[in-house]
Amino acid sequence: MSDHIRIVLVNTTHPGNIGGVARAMKNMGLKDLCLVSPKLFPHPDADARASGATDLLESATVVDSIDDAIADCELVFGTSARERHIPWPLVDPRELAAIAAPLKGKAKVAILFGREDRGLTNEELQRCHHHVHIPAVESFSSLNIAAAVQVITYELRMAELAQHPLAKPQWGTDWDIELAEQRELELMFEHLERTLVKIDFLDPDNPRQLMPRLRRLLQRAVPDKVEVNVLRGILKAVERKVEAPSTEGDKEDV
Repeated sequence: MSDHIRIVLVNTTHPGNIGGVARAMKNMGLKDLCLVSPKLFPHPDADARASGATDLLESATVVDSIDDAIADCELVFGTSARERHIPWPLVDPRELAAIAAPLKGKAKVAILFGREDRGLTNEELQRCHHHVHIPAVESFSSLNIAAAVQVITYELRMAELAQHPLAKPQWGTDWDIELAEQRELELMFEHLERTLVKIDFLDPDNPRQLMPRLRRLLQRAVPDKVEVNVLRGILKAVERKVEAPSTEGDKEDV
């Protein structure tokens, strides 16, 4: 069972979709369901659509924000059907499975599914290391949430059963440090933004796309805990240098 995979539904409107997702997850051996501010839950329509997977509904976690849903996750995927202004690492469901399935026992993985009518916002997608796109036909590409979850969880199940060759360690051996959790990454990004403002590299009144691009750069590397600590140590050193009083001109001419 892929107990390291968390399915996150964001602001789901129809409770029947939540039930359908629970059923799709249970079909493929997943059980970690997290709901971000659902419109109606619990609800009889969710129970009806779950059809034998009501235990997943009963154990589902309900939170107020995406940050709460992914705080303890080391790798985050966001589903997206639209092109974005900033290119982002994009995978299909099979590629997602090849990345995520081998992380069992090593890292917690979250897969975010957005609202029925408009998906995930740009800001929410920037929380993700990768975007995942289901390559449906262009003329009718919109999938029901439960159907989208079924496609992705099926690929995860197949990767686990087949012991996909890409599951072999990318570096020739297991990585030596635990990956950074999402809450640690968010603290790092907050620290980075503060520091860039202090050194006048980032104008808070005209930020453009600087922080999203830096997020993309650093998340693409999937940093571990030590690497995040090193980066924050560098930022602290920069802050100390900027905040230190200047000694030039302090001495009187003799």
